[in-house]
Amino acid sequence: MGNRNNEREQRAADALAALGNRTRLRVSSFLVRAGREGANVGAIQRVLGTPATTLAHHLSTLAQAGLIDQERRGREVICTANFKAVNDVLSYVKAECCAGVANAGTEAA
Repeated sequence: MGNRNNEREQRAADALAALGNRTRLRVSSFLVRAGREGANVGAIQRVLGTPATTLAHHLSTLAQAGLIDQERRGREVICTANFKAVNDVLSYVKAECCAGVANAGTEAA
């Protein structure tokens, strides 16, 4: 059970680290608003005004953290929010914020 918690904690840490950058937070928010259809990279670039090479780096970071999915469709790359991963991170944060500290001294860090 401890290993499962460690994996969940690591996924949450990776996702939160990826979202800890303003541009990546804006990209992620944009893709969540875009819904299941997502948006192509050009549209994201136009809306956010981010240079192509910079945007590619940020999209890669979000994809590595599992927060977005990318799919090539012909000449386009469509990005979509990974809603399960986003919900998992939010659930983790909500559960941890209300868990209390009564047993904090008995668990290994």
